[in-house]
Amino acid sequence: MSALPFKGACLAGVAAIALSIAAAPAEVRAQSADETIDIAAGPAPQPEAFQPLAEEGIILSLSYTGEAAGNVTGGLRRDAAYAGQVYVGADFDMDRISGIGGGALHVAATNRHGESLSAQAIGNNTSVQEIWGTQNTHLAILTWEQHLLDDRLVIEAGRSQANIHFLNSPLYCQFQGNSGCGNPTFVFKNSNFTYFPASSWMAHAKARLTDHVYAHVGAYEVNPDRKRANDHGTAFGIASATGVIIPWELSYETGEQARLPARYILGGWVDKGDYDDPLRDDAGGIVVVSGLPAQVRNGRSGLYFRFEQQLTRPDPTSKRGLSLFGVAMTNLSGRVEESQFWDIGVVQTGTFAGRDEDSVGFMVSDQRFSDLAMRRMRAADLSVGGSSKVSRHQVMMELSYSAQIGPAIRLSPNVQYILNPDRTGAPFRGRPTGDALILGAKFTVDALRLGL
Repeated sequence: MSALPFKGACLAGVAAIALSIAAAPAEVRAQSADETIDIAAGPAPQPEAFQPLAEEGIILSLSYTGEAAGNVTGGLRRDAAYAGQVYVGADFDMDRISGIGGGALHVAATNRHGESLSAQAIGNNTSVQEIWGTQNTHLAILTWEQHLLDDRLVIEAGRSQANIHFLNSPLYCQFQGNSGCGNPTFVFKNSNFTYFPASSWMAHAKARLTDHVYAHVGAYEVNPDRKRANDHGTAFGIASATGVIIPWELSYETGEQARLPARYILGGWVDKGDYDDPLRDDAGGIVVVSGLPAQVRNGRSGLYFRFEQQLTRPDPTSKRGLSLFGVAMTNLSGRVEESQFWDIGVVQTGTFAGRDEDSVGFMVSDQRFSDLAMRRMRAADLSVGGSSKVSRHQVMMELSYSAQIGPAIRLSPNVQYILNPDRTGAPFRGRPTGDALILGAKFTVDALRLGL
């Protein structure tokens, strides 16, 4: 892709979108204990979707997500890239199938393909295409879910990821950039928080303590082999595991029946897995300059507060309304890449007359690099005669419009802007990377609602 001139790359991305809308399946769905979470943005199958096995207790998913992006200014060079994902899944109601009350089996696989604009043309640490990552065919979910105590306790265990159960919201994937969708990027920079679709052994439980108060905790295997390009999610061994990460949340949730639905959540994580020191190599030098392996450390933790609050809802029976969301995150222990993070955004659902399913949103995030990361980046810059002028903050913004086209297709053009792109991908550039303006487009196609 990088060999194409910018105009040609953009045309290739447009062609890929057109072909995919014409012929592809639809997008990813991943279910937590209490809610459906979009990891690659798209609705779960609705009752009117083609579900030939629904009477037998089996709900199918078949979907496609595509994300194109091109930087018209800034970055390392001008370029464009396209990444996509096929999602195939099935949910088995074990009560209906075999009489196991409250039981369900979830199975899903993905195929991810394409390139990352951030990796090839911007050089920063946060992708502008959330769907990029684990670019292979992967068994993403294989779990048993059990509802107990009249649904006051839900337990799920098997092979899955922390990020589809914790620190997520359907509002986040209004956007394409990975600073917010599918989860605030800070947690991946500072911990072994497992991410979709790279699956590992896990278990989590969510308990309803009162009508509106919930406690949620999980444990997820930390295994570097699960993130290798040749791992397809079918190797179940734990010989290479280095520990576990334990995310937790305590939440107040009104439920969708409230006049103005809201969620307020205090959460965090305790990471007992190994990780590379962000500054030092195994001989005590600066890792980026020496080229030696990084020191291996163990143990990190962090804390966050997040919220979602619907501000307007003219009609309680309609989805129309304005919602506000935000996240504030900080590191508590360990040697980490970033010290603090925040994001805030708004999403208006229902835009023009007759467009109740459309939405428009804006969000901004700020990543604050730690002193250790700043020392590393400055050392790399000085080693090639640079000025060591490195920004402590990377700010990412996005404006997105999502249009529902019939029952099966959702198209989301977007504009992103990165202020002070970090130099993770180009540490020896010798000068600051230019602020980047990116034009993007995300689409989702639900094959089971195409009516074919």
